Amino acid sequence: MFAALMLTLSPIAVYAQQKPVDPVVIAKGEYLARAGDCIACHTAREGKTFAGGLAMKTPFGTLYTSNITPDPQTSIGTWTSDQFYRMMHSGRFPDGGLVYPAMPFASYTKVMREDSDAIYAYLRTVPPVKQVNKPHDLTFPFNNRSLILGWRTLFFKEGAFEPDPSKSAEWNRGAYLVEGLGHCGMCHTAINALGGSSQSQAFEGGLIPMQNWYAPSLTSNKEAGLGDWTIEEIVDYLRTGVSAKGAVYGPMAEVVYNSLQYLNDDDVRAMAVYLKGLAQGASPEKAAAPLPSAESSLLLSFGKQLYDRECASCHGVNGQGMPPDYPPLAGNQSIQMVSAVNAIRMVLNGGYPPGTAGNPMPFGMPPFAHKLSDDEVAAVVTYIRASWGNRGEPVSARQANELRAATLN
Repeated sequence: MFAALMLTLSPIAVYAQQKPVDPVVIAKGEYLARAGDCIACHTAREGKTFAGGLAMKTPFGTLYTSNITPDPQTSIGTWTSDQFYRMMHSGRFPDGGLVYPAMPFASYTKVMREDSDAIYAYLRTVPPVKQVNKPHDLTFPFNNRSLILGWRTLFFKEGAFEPDPSKSAEWNRGAYLVEGLGHCGMCHTAINALGGSSQSQAFEGGLIPMQNWYAPSLTSNKEAGLGDWTIEEIVDYLRTGVSAKGAVYGPMAEVVYNSLQYLNDDDVRAMAVYLKGLAQGASPEKAAAPLPSAESSLLLSFGKQLYDRECASCHGVNGQGMPPDYPPLAGNQSIQMVSAVNAIRMVLNGGYPPGTAGNPMPFGMPPFAHKLSDDEVAAVVTYIRASWGNRGEPVSARQANELRAATLN
């Protein structure tokens, strides 16, 4: 999931001395900034907290995140709470300039004013860092900021969160966090060639541009499958990064590490209630197309040999796993998704769930890119996707090769 990205600041008048702020409001703002995962984007690797400078590759070039410490010369130290809210709600700088939509103002427009004010109050208490924002490196014509007007016309609707009166207060709180501060749709909704997404496809999943990870559909029980999970399993997954049904890896691991593990019990449960509801009542999924019999016999036989040799000691001969340390593969929706990107990446690159308070010493998976050829990766992933009742489609050596090359860059 992406956190807030604000871009080059324009000169503005120095704001008058700030009035003292209630510590309770500041604490609330810190909590909400965690919920919005602001630190993930606004802190560069080995950089100072919230000082920006993190390079974010996009199909249109590279953006650099901005400094949001209270430094008055190079950051937002002279902004008022009204100006901060305008940026969050409308995607505009204090001088009216347009914010690039890598900053998820299309989600943040739903954030209530009192929550925006609390985040603003908190940011004014972090250590100021004098660090000029790095210019973006965008290709023509995307370096013309006026093009954002067209993007906004197509993909942005300014508004506020509207509770559903037919749902519980808990469900509505979860919807507010998921759709607003959590900006989960930024990853879990497909991005088109213009860098926008359709509301009609919200949470239906998609490949995360430039990251080579697939964010599964939250509306399909064949992908994220949350409609079949218990509330407790979803809570564990969000809070600790592991559950009896699986573990988080890739970008989602960063979200759990930086954000979700810090949320209180009520909010995590509210998010779980809302997320589970997204997948309930989904249409039955079509079965995967079977492999031709000759190809199936050869590929699956080869894949089984590799699985028994490399994988069975942790994930079990029958894919049962040893949850929560080693996720089950049998019946695991993430293995059977339409996109096999994540399964291939895990075999190639391995990985660890995040170290969280609820799971401080996570078990991980070693990489096999150095050990298995593209044909071998394709065979073992196909075997896993087609065994023990799993119904995923086969993968090819070409897919394995493309991801191997992409993740080396």
